[in-house]
Amino acid sequence: MVREKHKKYAALALLEFGTVASGILASDLMVKRSPIALLRSGTVHPGRFLTLVGGSVASTEEAYQVGVKLGEIEQTLTGSVFLGDVHPMLHDAVLGARLAITGEALAVVETRSSPALLAAVDAAVKSTPVMLTEVRLADDLGGHAIALMSGDLTDADTALAICSDRAGDQLLARSILPRLDVNLREILDQGTSFGLCSNFEPAGAEHPEEVACSWEG
Repeated sequence: MVREKHKKYAALALLEFGTVASGILASDLMVKRSPIALLRSGTVHPGRFLTLVGGSVASTEEAYQVGVKLGEIEQTLTGSVFLGDVHPMLHDAVLGARLAITGEALAVVETRSSPALLAAVDAAVKSTPVMLTEVRLADDLGGHAIALMSGDLTDADTALAICSDRAGDQLLARSILPRLDVNLREILDQGTSFGLCSNFEPAGAEHPEEVACSWEG
């Protein structure tokens, strides 16, 4: 699989605000305070605002503190995370890169906020040799965030446990698939979004004309 190339940043910070006005103001203050890259910034479901910044550890942390302070003053900060030594896989996944599912097992973790997911997944991939297949933040998820991690069963299960512990009360759901179905693997390799999923018909699937209809005599 060809990986999309991104510029590497030593540190990342993600802040989530409960109002758009506060999020835009915080983003402005952050980029004016430090020489950081404003990687992504905008509205997400359900009416929240996410700001993702990257740069050197010192500059990113300085900007992060400014954003957090504004959010706390306005009481609009709903989540935040500073990753001073972000794992390369998480770095790329947050910027849109995807990796093919590897190994027999798949771990899925879902959190109530995007910053909580990044903190949990960063800890998991630093402690286990799992492959971080996908990270999705907020949009089309009702504000939730999800990550898919794959590998052998022991590693995937351990990664999931680390995520659960790190996320705490921000954990919404988790699941482990010990032996992922080969057909579902092919679908998930395209992504977890329903709207972007292509039609897939595995061998042996029934056709409508072959299924008896209850309204036919």
